[in-house]
Amino acid sequence: MFKIGEFSKLTQVSIRMLRYYDETALLKPTRIDPDTSYRFYSLAQIPVLQKIIFLRDLGYTVAEIKVALEHWSGDFITEQLRNKQTEVRRSLELEQEKLKKIERAMASIQKDKIDIRYDFTIKRLPSYPVISLRRVIPDYFGEGILWQELTELISQTKIDLPTKEQCFAIYHDTEFKEKDVDVEVCIVVNNQKHGSKCLAFREIKAVERMACTMVYGPYQNISGVFQSFAYWLTQNADFKMIGKNRQICHRGPWNETNPEHYLTEIQIELEKI
Repeated sequence: MFKIGEFSKLTQVSIRMLRYYDETALLKPTRIDPDTSYRFYSLAQIPVLQKIIFLRDLGYTVAEIKVALEHWSGDFITEQLRNKQTEVRRSLELEQEKLKKIERAMASIQKDKIDIRYDFTIKRLPSYPVISLRRVIPDYFGEGILWQELTELISQTKIDLPTKEQCFAIYHDTEFKEKDVDVEVCIVVNNQKHGSKCLAFREIKAVERMACTMVYGPYQNISGVFQSFAYWLTQNADFKMIGKNRQICHRGPWNETNPEHYLTEIQIELEKI
């Protein structure tokens, strides 16, 4: 069982939307604690939530999603998607992304689930002296703004960095958010220095257990990691996730022109129960 905040992070769906799905009876919590009113969700609800998100992104209303969930079958959904596919093909170029989602959905209907392809290894990460910049940015795809600002500030202050720069981002929010995300970008430095109004020099604490995996391809693939991690947690019940997530972009827009060749490392802090 997962608390609503944990379920939000693992499925990459905001708490606000999970509460909305509860209110509209699309996805009710498995259990609500009578004393604290905390909502709890189960692993079995992830495929249902994925169906809701697929249909929502295709423009289905709440009422239409309810009907689809009640009559979920290969023939019924395939016919519904074919109708939507025809509609999208007649629309403007701005509708092309919706068409891709329909095609992906149709390809996965017979499996009735999204493939899980990520393996996790547990690492111990040492402490690092870093120079960092922390901001609340519009969304997760705006992280590049922070890296650009950090690079410009380093250039202006003429800070001496190591020959091989080690960079990573820390996500300080404890839940998935659709906007206004709290992100800190960090570069490992040779030693601790004095900060400024914009830049911070600090020691990143060591982490005893960090679940790590590699994500290949565009950044949109990252959400699948957290769904995969939900399955990993159920099979490794002596661990639970804590703390803040980190992300290391080994290959990205600055050194790779094809998003299919991006390489991103996701790190999720663990605690042994």
